[in-house]
Amino acid sequence: MAYWHWGDARASRVVVCVHGLTRQGRDFDRLAQALVLRSSTPLQVICPDVVGRGRSDWLADPASYQIPQYAADMLALLHQIAASTGVGIERLDGVGTSMGGLIGMVLAGQPGLPMPAPVRRLVLNDVGPAITWASVQFMQSYVGQYGQYRDLEEAAAAMWVLSQGFGPVPADVWREMSSHMVRPGADGALTLHYDPAIGSPLRALTPEAAALGEAALWSVYDQIRAQTLLIRGADSNLLTPETALAMTQRGPLAQLEIWDDCGHAPTLTSADQIQVVADFLLGD
Repeated sequence: MAYWHWGDARASRVVVCVHGLTRQGRDFDRLAQALVLRSSTPLQVICPDVVGRGRSDWLADPASYQIPQYAADMLALLHQIAASTGVGIERLDGVGTSMGGLIGMVLAGQPGLPMPAPVRRLVLNDVGPAITWASVQFMQSYVGQYGQYRDLEEAAAAMWVLSQGFGPVPADVWREMSSHMVRPGADGALTLHYDPAIGSPLRALTPEAAALGEAALWSVYDQIRAQTLLIRGADSNLLTPETALAMTQRGPLAQLEIWDDCGHAPTLTSADQIQVVADFLLGD
């Protein structure tokens, strides 16, 4: 599993940022750099490419593209980072967008896991234990269904069609983000960076299985002891107002921020979005 590293590699204060289903770790470039610059103490920010995405390897068995595998990979990465500091991890925080938030909940909400340090603060970006079935069906329709693009501009335009929920993103920022989302394809063309097979377990999901998974995730959420910031795009079709409200009333009693002009999911790239996350993670 590849990861992107910002800050002081010896710092015992660590923030791990985990991306969404079809994204990759470079989504957090702006946030990571801002956190390092604003921190009053040495800090390192780790932004992994979840397996099957970005620069990470692809799995031989597509059935393993699921949250338990991803969480196990993150746990192994955390222990590697802890060992590399020389003093371990003294303060551990997490940021998770969509799928990344589910991974964060699994790690923070199971007290028996051999974590190198407990999760102190957790940012959940437009995700909760309950995900609307309509959102699942939408993801089933497009994940892994990509082709070849003549150039970066064509690829960026195609990705933007599926990314309206991200909210306003300046053209230059979107182009930069899109540049990390492609890899060489056939005959000099470009294609998307991820293994099309990551969609296989998703397409096999049924409403009944989704309901069982939701119950398990609520159980995990209720065990989270980290201070939790929940961000909801006001127009989100994945995280409903009812689920967001419930998350403020149980488990870690999440602090809720609702952001206008966004759906699923805010990119955490604008100055005002970064300010909210930085204040939460870096404040006393």
